Amino acid sequence: MIKKNIKINFKEKFEKFSEHWKPKVITELNDYQFKLVKIKGDFIWHNHEKTDEAFIVLDGKIFIEFDEKIEEINEGEMIIVPKGIKHRPYAKTEAKIMIIEPKGVVNTGEILDKLTAPNDDWI
Repeated sequence: MIKKNIKINFKEKFEKFSEHWKPKVITELNDYQFKLVKIKGDFIWHNHEKTDEAFIVLDGKIFIEFDEKIEEINEGEMIIVPKGIKHRPYAKTEAKIMIIEPKGVVNTGEILDKLTAPNDDWI
C-alpha cells in the first residue's frame, strides 16, 4: 500500500526486520521504489539489463565489486550502478542501505538463487 504525505523514519523501519539481503519497500515515487535492506556477507554476481540501481549507505560500510575494481561506499555515501554492469555487493559487517530502482526489479537480476528475494515486500 502506497502512503503519500507520510513521514518515514528509517530507524523505525529497520527495526521491523532482521534478515539480510531481503529488500523491503517503504514507498514509491512514480515508477520507482525505495527499498531498505540489511546486508552482511557476500551477495552473488549479477546485473540489471534494463535499469540503473542506486545504493545509499545509511549505516555501516559496503563494497561493490566490479570486473576491474572494488568500490568502498561508506555511511553517508551512495553509488549508481549503471544498467547492464555486472556487480557483486558485500559487507564485512552488517550495513543498512537504501536501494532505489524501478518497480519489479529482482534483486538478483536474471539469476534465480537462494538470495533471490520476494519482490514488492512492503514494511
